[in-house]
Amino acid sequence: MNVLILEDELPARAKLELMLGALDPSIHVTGKLGSVRETLKWLAENPEPNLAFVDIQLSDDHSFEIFRRHPVQFPVIFTTAYDKYLLESFEFNSIDYLLKPITEDKLRRALEKAKRLQQHFQSTILELIKNLPRESKRNRILAQKGTEFVTLNLDDIAYFYSAHKIVFIRDFSGRQLIADRNLGEYESYLDAQRFFRLNRKYIAHIKSIDRFKSDNGRILVSLTPETKEQIYVSKETAPEFRKWMGGL
Repeated sequence: MNVLILEDELPARAKLELMLGALDPSIHVTGKLGSVRETLKWLAENPEPNLAFVDIQLSDDHSFEIFRRHPVQFPVIFTTAYDKYLLESFEFNSIDYLLKPITEDKLRRALEKAKRLQQHFQSTILELIKNLPRESKRNRILAQKGTEFVTLNLDDIAYFYSAHKIVFIRDFSGRQLIADRNLGEYESYLDAQRFFRLNRKYIAHIKSIDRFKSDNGRILVSLTPETKEQIYVSKETAPEFRKWMGGL
């Protein structure tokens, strides 16, 4: 689970992160921010988390201002020393309201609630997917953004890639979403004229190939949007890749 922490007091921020890690080692804190201004910038530049812990009083304003200016889809657990904001918090995706000091028991119950809600919505969506009529040729797939599922046209997808045992989708606008299948399943039904399995970690749309060059028998491929790592096509797959690209 990817978690965002908004807390302007550094000791409280560090304590919350340690408690979350102790309760669930699979939690990954994707951002730790202390102001409305830097949070708005972060949200504009990063994928939405699965859950956010949000202190109401940040260094430059109330955190409610974030959600007024940047509506979000992910659930929020508000943390504060005051109970006077309780009713207002439910206007902004609030699923819980923790009064400080936050104890391990309070935090555990809040996490369990968040996971139950996530599982409920995922199982409902997956059941709907299961009952959809099957098509011989797919033009759209489902991907996860925060706690919601969205549909993507295949030609809007730049590439699929795996990292930390999770499959992600990057579209041409730069968005990163979580896939609901493994790379092998996608490879089995994607249009081979449009998509190519570059290696064990990447499947790319032909329009995402920015440039490529030979490198000791392998092929070094540069994709757009840009990746953080170098991508190689193996010596064995290189002839097939060149043929796919047009016989180069």
